[in-house]
Amino acid sequence: MQDLSPAELISAIEMNLASWIPVFGLLGRAYLNDPPGEKRSITGLPFSLFNSVMDARLAADQTEAAIHAIVSDARARNVPVLWWIGPSSQPADLGKRLEDNGFVFDEDTPGMALDLERLNEGLPRLAGFSIQHAQDDAAWRQWSIVMETGFGASAPNELSINAWCSILRQAEPETVLAYTGYLEDKPVAASLLFLATGVAGVYCVATIPEARRKGIGALMTEYPLSESHSMGYRIGVLESSAMGLGVYRSLGFQEYCKFVTYVWKPEKASVG
Repeated sequence: MQDLSPAELISAIEMNLASWIPVFGLLGRAYLNDPPGEKRSITGLPFSLFNSVMDARLAADQTEAAIHAIVSDARARNVPVLWWIGPSSQPADLGKRLEDNGFVFDEDTPGMALDLERLNEGLPRLAGFSIQHAQDDAAWRQWSIVMETGFGASAPNELSINAWCSILRQAEPETVLAYTGYLEDKPVAASLLFLATGVAGVYCVATIPEARRKGIGALMTEYPLSESHSMGYRIGVLESSAMGLGVYRSLGFQEYCKFVTYVWKPEKASVG
């Protein structure tokens, strides 16, 4: 993709995100039009991310039936659902309809994009810090533990770690690339590059608490973007947390759209 118009960048952000559905489907099933008008993954794992609904473009008179079908499927498997609403999602009142059916607001995050020819590669380098591409089971497990710790897990969750390792093992190695950051040979940070729909998406940027405020998050984002630019990619995209917004702006990212997520959880389960 070379078109840098706002409309095309918004579409690229949405489509790169929605391309995760078949990847998450490696853990279970992926449905790209069942019920009609949305894309979703469904697994037996009790983590909402792996049971995501994205790119919903539902007719107003079919929305209730689609929500009921998805909730029924999740209830039967006793798993939570994460529903993503982006700029192209329909109908316009989808958020309210989700809340009326037991979904709870999760978060509101900006979708961002960057012309990689303008990527800020002049970041201060940190002594003793290096980044490695994780390419085998041991490295994927280490990546998963660091990523989970960076996102606030008090202890490694074996189900989640095994799920991420399974994804990295099965996904196309030239499409999904995991990176681990090391400070004085200790794993302290993670990021993930997802090359899909003609753009470079960066996900799972995380730094363990004791290594924060050193500029590591920016380095973990800049490195895979620089790698993708060298492969010929022109555009980088991501969805930012509140914590990462300043970091991404410093690299040259700009906000183009918003995503709102809602979570549904089964009545009797310990789920995430």
